[in-house]
Amino acid sequence: AYNWRMNILVLYEDESLVVVDKPAGMVVDEVAAQTGARLVHRLDRDTSGIMVLAKNASAELDLKKQFEERKVVKKYLALVHGEMPEDQGLITTPLAKHPQNRTRVVVGGEPDRSAITEWKVTKRIQSYTLVELLPHTGRTHQLRVHLQSIGHPIVADPIYGYRKKLKADLAFCPRLFLHATYLEFTHPTTGRRNSFTSQLPTDLQTVVDNLVH
Repeated sequence: AYNWRMNILVLYEDESLVVVDKPAGMVVDEVAAQTGARLVHRLDRDTSGIMVLAKNASAELDLKKQFEERKVVKKYLALVHGEMPEDQGLITTPLAKHPQNRTRVVVGGEPDRSAITEWKVTKRIQSYTLVELLPHTGRTHQLRVHLQSIGHPIVADPIYGYRKKLKADLAFCPRLFLHATYLEFTHPTTGRRNSFTSQLPTDLQTVVDNLVH
């Protein structure tokens, strides 16, 4: 049901939780305020896609634990620069806060700050690759930094992308090309596995269509 009180598509809601399709450009605190629910995980402001929020303390505790114990399945779609040579791979480089700029993340740091991203090629289009990403950990900016670290930054990434190509990127892609397409978790009350999917939003689908044609 589309909730017209806010610019957020509600995919599912019950007494314990609410699952939403977050639009790009909205910070997660605003999503929490709009839905009156509690954050259990985060998406970057410029990332769109599926989020689950808790509606009470016990659901919040349960869901946070599932994220921490890596029992939640998350999938994303990203358009990256360059043609990925292999069809799939695993990035396991640890990540750390930037020593000078605390809002940024860099490759390196302690091995116990492990970060794991699995990737699979969905489609190669011209000099770009559409990839499905499965993060096994939930570090800040993990997907963006990991892809940059292997030489395939996400298209229109203002922080971790190619500085000199950002203007050209924005000419055909209006924002960071990263969308949370799938979320699977165990319902804190019923104990059942729930899964939700979200197609690419129109702005990102248009980018793909224009590159293909």
